[in-house]
Amino acid sequence: MIERFQNWLDSHEGEDWHWYIKRLSANDTLANDSHQAGPYIPNEQAFLLFPSLKASQEPNPKSSLRGSVDSHAEPDRELSVTWYRAAKNECRITRWGGRSSPVLDPDSTGSVGVFAFRKYSSADSDYVSVWVCSGPEEDFLVERVGPVEPGVPLLLSNLARTKIVETKAGTCSLTIDTIPPQWLSAFPSGEEVVGKCIELRLHLNRSPDDRLIARRDCEFSMFKSIENMHVLPRIQQGFGSVDEFIEYSNSVNNRRKSRSGRSLELHVRGILKEEDVGFSHGAISEGNKKPDFLFPSVQAYRSGRQPLWMLAAKTTCKDRWRQVLHEADLIPNKHLITLQEGVSLNQFQEMRDAGVTLVVPKPLHDRYPKAVRPELLSFSDFISTVRQP
Repeated sequence: MIERFQNWLDSHEGEDWHWYIKRLSANDTLANDSHQAGPYIPNEQAFLLFPSLKASQEPNPKSSLRGSVDSHAEPDRELSVTWYRAAKNECRITRWGGRSSPVLDPDSTGSVGVFAFRKYSSADSDYVSVWVCSGPEEDFLVERVGPVEPGVPLLLSNLARTKIVETKAGTCSLTIDTIPPQWLSAFPSGEEVVGKCIELRLHLNRSPDDRLIARRDCEFSMFKSIENMHVLPRIQQGFGSVDEFIEYSNSVNNRRKSRSGRSLELHVRGILKEEDVGFSHGAISEGNKKPDFLFPSVQAYRSGRQPLWMLAAKTTCKDRWRQVLHEADLIPNKHLITLQEGVSLNQFQEMRDAGVTLVVPKPLHDRYPKAVRPELLSFSDFISTVRQP
């Protein structure tokens, strides 16, 4: 299957193909029984691919195209891209055929979807080939362009000035005048960047849930500004060989993945400290097992003193939540904090049956099925649970 996916990626490269890559949320699939059945695409990216939408005077402009879901050998069908200007001012790709479509299947929630749009000249895109990734191996292959995080879709296209157009922008970008001087000579670690976000103290008056979301956005903006200061001058210098370029490109991508992999964990740690919660971070529970967080401490865990809690931090959980089951043997009921924008009822039932409780920042709760929301813990709820008197 991985070779087939590689061949598909190779066959959809070229100046007429434009990739839109995102993690499918519950509002994209039918996990939330959404009235707009189809993946969301940010307006600025939709207008690049379908310029007629922006030019139209209709209340809800549409553009038609053919499309197929090649990962599941689904045949071509007529699709529609609609700008719901009169209602939510958002664009969605619809007419996939209901729950039988892999794109709308609730169990596809959290999967990476690669939408390869074919577009010639200034006309609207006339075709889209789709691949819904089926597991970590395929995720890893597509993330050669960088991590695909919940809520941060990517457009890889020559339609815009930049190769990769991201949808989130924060207020924490650094400039040549505000960046710490030592960061100009050496790229800071992820821990240093998160520390800088905390140092700004911009969000202390917010709840732990709102603070976590705002800090993540702040850090993303800061990281991108630092990356631009380091990477753009190197690109402008040029490369002596293809191998040299590939080596440098891989180093940039690996740094992005490293930042993405630890970001949530580091922000959670910072907020737990601010909330004066007792915990151990990255301590060995037994053997070579190192759960992200133990409460109230690793000493209490090793002595068997109750109550005990553990918390794992995973930005996405669709294919990774089972890893939590093998951490902290003395704690049968695990907690997992995630930023994934929804799960299907089947996925949630599996987690609950295995003793995993989802901790989700409150602003993301409405991305989950209504039946699931009452059983989610907010970050504030979890902190109240583990805070010692």
